[in-house]
Amino acid sequence: MPDCQRPQHCLSRRQALATLLALGGCASPPPLPAELTGLRAGPGQALLLGETHDNATQHALRRDLLATLLARGDRPALLLEQLDRERQPAVDAASRPGNDRSPAALDAQVDAVVQAGGAAPGWHWPFYTPYIRLALAHGLPIVAANVSRADARTVMQQGLAATGFDPAVPDAIARRQAAIIEASHCGQLTAAQPPRLALAQVARDQFMARLVVQHAGRGVVLLAGNGHVRTDIGVPRWLPADLRARTRVVGALESGSATAGSEAAGTYDTVLRSPAQPRPDPCAGLRMPATPHAKPG
Repeated sequence: MPDCQRPQHCLSRRQALATLLALGGCASPPPLPAELTGLRAGPGQALLLGETHDNATQHALRRDLLATLLARGDRPALLLEQLDRERQPAVDAASRPGNDRSPAALDAQVDAVVQAGGAAPGWHWPFYTPYIRLALAHGLPIVAANVSRADARTVMQQGLAATGFDPAVPDAIARRQAAIIEASHCGQLTAAQPPRLALAQVARDQFMARLVVQHAGRGVVLLAGNGHVRTDIGVPRWLPADLRARTRVVGALESGSATAGSEAAGTYDTVLRSPAQPRPDPCAGLRMPATPHAKPG
């Protein structure tokens, strides 16, 4: 894992497997930060875990949280934003337990699940394989929780109702989603694009909410970006009130980020803070160069 902020959480592939095997025996998971203790994902409960997608520290802490839940006896369905919904049959086939439960066989099955899920570019899969490995070792359902780009394009072109989603989106949600999308695209969108892109975001949130409802009987852990799990505009807004009351939402924010303070206020039930992951400015290559001064003479 690149650029880990806490070396004790920077596990190699072999070290991660060794940790898994230890957790499957008598060893206890590492101690959790105070803000994560007491969280559960047992029958009737849902735990929505946000992330900054490329932050290694956050992934390590969430992996430890999942391991702790399993050690306590929870057996939730694991919902992953990183897998598109049309891949579910292939993921199910790759997840079936075989006769060989050796470490090497489990390692190969993890790779098979990633490939069955499409191994989509844009995700750093070494961050997500530890979750998949824990799910396979403990017999958890692995659920593809994302609406594909093709589906999203259909939503943007034809609307939510045409694709089976709820078109009754409150204005406050639509406006806030569009504003966040506009801000995140470095000023490169036309005025008409943010509202259409916001519809695709809403479709993803609604689909994730449907899956939370579907699997809540055994318990749910959803791994998704911070934007998807926001309590004001994300998945929780599309949950039935009784299930929302049994759902905990954790936002994983980077300390010192420009939006960390405002985003945390009333947006998550619990906030997990971590150091910022070093990364280049995503807008640097998109900004227009300054007009050069005319040369004298």
